[in-house]
Amino acid sequence: MSETGHKPDPDNATGGQMPAGSQPAFPMRRSLFRKNLVTALLLAPAALWLVVFLVLPFVAIAIFSVGERAPEGGYQAALTFAQYANLPARATAFWNTMVLAPVGALACLLVAYPVAYYLALRAPDRWRLILLALIVIPFWTSLLMRTYAWMYILGGRGIPTLLAYVGIEDLRLINTPGAVLLGIVYGYLPLMILPIYVSLERLDRRLLEASADLGATPLSTFLGVTLRLSLPGVMTGFSLVMILLLGEYLIPTLLGGGKVFFIGNALVDLFLQSRNWPFGSAIAITLVLVSVVVLIVANRISTRLSGARRVDLI
Repeated sequence: MSETGHKPDPDNATGGQMPAGSQPAFPMRRSLFRKNLVTALLLAPAALWLVVFLVLPFVAIAIFSVGERAPEGGYQAALTFAQYANLPARATAFWNTMVLAPVGALACLLVAYPVAYYLALRAPDRWRLILLALIVIPFWTSLLMRTYAWMYILGGRGIPTLLAYVGIEDLRLINTPGAVLLGIVYGYLPLMILPIYVSLERLDRRLLEASADLGATPLSTFLGVTLRLSLPGVMTGFSLVMILLLGEYLIPTLLGGGKVFFIGNALVDLFLQSRNWPFGSAIAITLVLVSVVVLIVANRISTRLSGARRVDLI
């Protein structure tokens, strides 16, 4: 027993002093707090942007969708789901969108994959950046101007006039679903090429060589290795184009001539002309839900077919 009458603490052999090399908990917590604060400050602008320009507008549209149309047009406060029950009134717009949007995205995919394959695996290195720039350059021009150019090409003074010289007359190309699909492929092709290119460019070339060394045919190598490992890029591009096409307005208006009506055209009509904001909001909410379903399905397919491999656009 010590002189003070207390027994020495076996767990504190240093007489109450902390062991050498140990750090107090408070400075560690303060350092962690500073790191979290810096992270929060860095994320704050993006979070504020999303809240102001995404969350709040979506909440407003959701509130409008359960309201009623005011006598003079616009929104009148109410709580009813009659607008959702009236969705079949725009069945034609939904049908055209649900048919032409996936067909257009598939057409973009069929054109984009060979281009991305050549750029990533076959193009010389000195030409690759130039070819990629040529794909992106059309984005520097307004889609409106490019669509107007296709109106002239497909109109009476364009391709039909040239075909008339060889005996093919009374051929109508403009204001048809085919013209809308052509405009879709032309307008959205770069958005399909770039994700597939990124996926193929990251492909390990040694896997292709190993497949050939094991006796696989070029077709088997493409189907079993190249295509399978590039599926995340394919699904990313398909989902991106598909979601944008669900709300497309300009191409159906100019190349469809009012005969090919998309959901985007219905929204413009309801908000700006009919001023039936609740019904337009119900259609918009339905469109958002369809977009979410497309993303979930595409992610499930990509994960199931190609595993957990991810492809980012950046």
